[in-house]
Amino acid sequence: MSEETREVIVVGGGVAGLTAGIFTARAGLDTLVVDHGESILRRNAHLENFPGFPAGVNSRLFADMLEAQASRNGCDRIESAVTGVHEADGGFDVTLDDGETLSADRVVAASWADESYLSALDVSVRSAGSKAFLQPDPDGRTDVDGLYAAGRLAEQYHQAIVAAGHGARVGITLVQDSDTPFYHDWVAPEGYFTDRGREVPPGCEEIDETERRARERESMAAMQEYFSEPHPDEPTPHPSLADDE
Repeated sequence: MSEETREVIVVGGGVAGLTAGIFTARAGLDTLVVDHGESILRRNAHLENFPGFPAGVNSRLFADMLEAQASRNGCDRIESAVTGVHEADGGFDVTLDDGETLSADRVVAASWADESYLSALDVSVRSAGSKAFLQPDPDGRTDVDGLYAAGRLAEQYHQAIVAAGHGARVGITLVQDSDTPFYHDWVAPEGYFTDRGREVPPGCEEIDETERRARERESMAAMQEYFSEPHPDEPTPHPSLADDE
């Protein structure tokens, strides 16, 4: 068993899981994303209908950017499959396919389409043909305290923007449930709160004009680098096609 207990383990490194992890890590919670295989998003030819990209965006580039953002905000990531989750000592033991067991205070299930690793938990599942969905409340809380579900596994619409939004909602819910001081993930201009005699709320910061410009330049440089050349990778074939080769 791992000697270290993570505050949050996210199972699944797709859009929902990484977005949830961005919010929990940014709030200061020690967050590990366990990812097996690759996001279904990488099968997509071109990502449409995602706000902020008027002409769409290469799906694999978007996935790369999301992974980089999660790392930048403090998420650790490992490549492994989760084979079991068990309640233990007020939290959870998370078993990996190599036999290693990690400990976590809270777990976010954001894998698709596999819920079998949760079979030891008394969690509601709805079967729909060959698929199965967890049945959390609107904020992602399941009927097992400390276990959350995000994205398609929580029967959300199969759209990247919906997965991102639900992952964010679940991440914020977990932050609030952990009693971590949290207001908004908001960077405000200098004086927005303090010039009105208010303290800067938890989860916020004020930055002066020099810092604002520096962050703007950094973000512009990063985007220019990401979009300087076409993405080198082609869409990933469906697994059934790969099996035919």
